[in-house]
Amino acid sequence: MTSRRVVVTGLGALTPIGNNVQEYWNGLSNGVSGAAPITQFDTSKFKTKFACEVKNFNVENFIDRKEARKMDRFTHFAMVTCEEAIKDSKLNLDAINKSRVGVIWGSGIGGLTSFFNESVEYARGDGTPRFSPFFITKMIADIASGLISIKYGFGGPNYTTVSACASSNNAMIDAYTYIKLGKADIIVTGGSEACVNEPAMGGFSNMKALSERNDDPQTASRPFDKDRDGFVLGEGSGAIILEDYDHAVARGAKIYCEIAGCGMSADAYHMTAPHPQGLGVMNVLNWALEDAGMKPSDIDYINVHGTSTPLGDVAELKAISAVFGEHAYKLNISSSKSMTGHLLGGAGAVEAIATIMAMQHNIAPPTINHFTDDENIDPRLNLTFNVAQPRTINAALSNTFGFGGHNATVIFRKI
Repeated sequence: MTSRRVVVTGLGALTPIGNNVQEYWNGLSNGVSGAAPITQFDTSKFKTKFACEVKNFNVENFIDRKEARKMDRFTHFAMVTCEEAIKDSKLNLDAINKSRVGVIWGSGIGGLTSFFNESVEYARGDGTPRFSPFFITKMIADIASGLISIKYGFGGPNYTTVSACASSNNAMIDAYTYIKLGKADIIVTGGSEACVNEPAMGGFSNMKALSERNDDPQTASRPFDKDRDGFVLGEGSGAIILEDYDHAVARGAKIYCEIAGCGMSADAYHMTAPHPQGLGVMNVLNWALEDAGMKPSDIDYINVHGTSTPLGDVAELKAISAVFGEHAYKLNISSSKSMTGHLLGGAGAVEAIATIMAMQHNIAPPTINHFTDDENIDPRLNLTFNVAQPRTINAALSNTFGFGGHNATVIFRKI
């Protein structure tokens, strides 16, 4: 079977620092923090009282109120960003073969807010099961991909990947593979998450995973800083249109870049902690480079997983140093999570868009909130602290990792 090239022809974003791709890029390149006190529930009894919420978002500006009530917030996000990405791609929906168009979406948790709200209402009652008829379809993680395909009539591969915080990178990798193997011409991919709610905040907090810097939320997400104390929970969505290169050229599409290669691996080490030497990350980086037919010296920029956790940040940088050798010191490296917080299953797609936009503008976005060097981190690495840095970016790499030891890496390259 002939292997085909896979390109990016459309983007959509809804994030804590911008409600479309251009706003998101403006926030990234200017080092804007999306962290603020939580507005979606009462945090008075919670240890962490802030998050990176999507702001100024009214779903009824995009989706009919009656239909919106049948969906969880993570699906709202997915539907809105897919609409932006499809419009950006300038696909003629009446001219394409929709049976050759798929939707592969990522979400680590799905409709947790709907699950929580319905369960609380049941517990408060007399035991009569007065659950919404839409409870199950609002909750299940695959519903976003299903509703996207229903809205546009896309009849190709349709499902959702779940690999914790690597979910949307895994979705992109699956989409890339289907197109490369000739099983689809176009796939709408990406991921969304909407877990700024009581169970997520309480659960992550009791795991000691969240920052508790309530006195200064905007500086709480500080990857690679000596005083980092955990990640900041975020929410949002990223949508990417992947397309067969020849199909895109034939219709005169704008092409952002191509996916050069991908990698997946497992730490096979611990439920939540990374391997201390980053062995699983070393594997995923090497396999992505091998898949792309590229050398470490071909990469200009890495958008790292970089969650702002004490163990994770160090392990990831150890792996990068091991794989890239001396070239590691010539890279720009940065963490978008310093601005957006951690979007869990939506992180990979949103950070892929950051990586693609960095290539488009030849600007490495910053890692903000750096105050104190960590003696466990090699000072020769350029972690793009606090201010964006102009540089030519011809090829870039985006990492995401998830609880359970899941590692997923995607390499993008200019055409």
